[in-house]
Amino acid sequence: MFKPKYLIFRLTFYRVVKLNNWKLKQNKEIDEKRIIEIQKKYGVQRLVAKFLASKDFDEEEERIFLNPTRDDFHDPFLMPDMDKAVKRIIEAINNNEKITIFGDYDADGITSTTILKRFFKDRGIDVGTYIPNRLNEGYGMNVDAIKKIVEDGTKLIITVDTGITAVEEVKYAKELGIDVVVTDHHEQAEEIPDAVAVVDLKRNDSKKYPFRDLCGAGVAFKLCLALCDKMNIKEDEALKYIVFAAIGTIADVMPLIDENRIIVKFGLLLLIRSKYVGINELIRLAGLKNINTEAVAFGIAPRLNACGRMGKQEDALELFTTDDPIKAREIAAKVESYNRERQAIEADIYDEVEKNIEKEKNDAKCIVQYGDKWHHGVIGIVSSKITEKYNRPSILLGIEDGVAKGSGRSIEGFDLHEALMKNNEYIDKFGGHSMAIGLSLTEDNLESFKKQIEQYANKVITDEMLIKNILIDEEVEKNDLSISSIKEISMLEPFGEENEKPVFLYKNLKIVSIRSLSEGKHLKLLLQDGDFNIDVIGFGLGYLTSQYSLGEKVDIVGNLDINSFNGRETIQMILKDMRKSIGNIK
Repeated sequence: MFKPKYLIFRLTFYRVVKLNNWKLKQNKEIDEKRIIEIQKKYGVQRLVAKFLASKDFDEEEERIFLNPTRDDFHDPFLMPDMDKAVKRIIEAINNNEKITIFGDYDADGITSTTILKRFFKDRGIDVGTYIPNRLNEGYGMNVDAIKKIVEDGTKLIITVDTGITAVEEVKYAKELGIDVVVTDHHEQAEEIPDAVAVVDLKRNDSKKYPFRDLCGAGVAFKLCLALCDKMNIKEDEALKYIVFAAIGTIADVMPLIDENRIIVKFGLLLLIRSKYVGINELIRLAGLKNINTEAVAFGIAPRLNACGRMGKQEDALELFTTDDPIKAREIAAKVESYNRERQAIEADIYDEVEKNIEKEKNDAKCIVQYGDKWHHGVIGIVSSKITEKYNRPSILLGIEDGVAKGSGRSIEGFDLHEALMKNNEYIDKFGGHSMAIGLSLTEDNLESFKKQIEQYANKVITDEMLIKNILIDEEVEKNDLSISSIKEISMLEPFGEENEKPVFLYKNLKIVSIRSLSEGKHLKLLLQDGDFNIDVIGFGLGYLTSQYSLGEKVDIVGNLDINSFNGRETIQMILKDMRKSIGNIK
């Protein structure tokens, strides 16, 4: 592992931060015969062949990775309680019982609810929907919501993307004579709800299904496949909704392996030629031209999530369930305004946090900041950005009426949930997992909590944990790079969690041109390797311009891309990091 022997300062940050660690994913030599075999088999160049060879796929895994089919979906009835869920839903349909879908306010919850709502709508069945308000109700089922649903005449509640921990709420519904079918993808608590069915692959007793990392929308999609099977409906009818499952999967940052990869690959194909007016309006407003996982993650998902964050979750659902083009355009305009409002609030909080950090000059290994009336629906995004920038866990809290509520995000190796478990003296409520938490406490306890958690972090977090690791897939030379070889990288899509876009190392390049863009925010380079030139763009890395000079030799890591401008295509690297050329990486 490369360990730098010098330090640099990051802009606007008073702490000294070590350079990133660069680390090759594959330390072993890849079999040259295997690379050549893949080149011949798929007619690809060395760049992609070497990447595939490094995966150690068997023949069937390789086929599914590159060319999955609908036959590669797992049997939905291998999911726990799927048979019970399907039986009770069909019974409700046959008896004309009122059904209500209980969802969640984030993008996964909205797409999950949409899938079932559209499935019933396409069968001519009118069902109710209920999505709690993030600001007033918070996450998950609650007693007041159940009361409203019962008053509406509901006899069966189907949860999506929620419910696995709603033990008391399901018990309450049962006391009122309401059946509940839970479909979820979150971890169970000590016990599961006493529902008619609990379809969740994270159940402790879930042993049969080959894959456990579907999102809420993925589970809802598989429920539709199971219903089609028992109701003698063509499978194609359920496959129509895979576009929503793909959006939910990407938005919830699920691993793009196994069944998730199939859902996203097929879903993106339908997204390109979507028949859903709400999706098309979001694509138009976001200005998306290339429909891929990045377009969904940074164009569609934030707009859906903005609705929930601003307490307007019903608009997101209506956008995806309407078939009226005029209404869809009207709702999409509102969604766009919520997103702009969210961005403005987020920017204000971020700036305030940055100023607090600079003013405080605190060397603690965990960043804890709070402010008056920081928006609860947005504070988690800001925490993510602060953690990303400083590579330290962060906890941000907004104070209102004497109560501080907030969110936290962590770094690799530091269990933030465990940290709160061991330092809960001043906390009223908290929940989450190792990488993300939510919490609340009284304003009077803020400083005591801050000191306690900082002291704990200083003991547990090592200096090595504060250095980011950049994992490199391959080292490349100029002979590996051509327009056609880089275009072949698209064969490896969809990219995302656990199937990230390949990161390449290119060493010993001469700086021909270096400048900053957008008032110093970004970095633009022209680098030279003999007679070969490569353009480099480094988003957010403009500060590096002061650290390098023309003629210097550098090593760079990043993603390879094709830049098209005025009908001309050039090879480009999207920079992750750079350093002065110093030797080999291990």
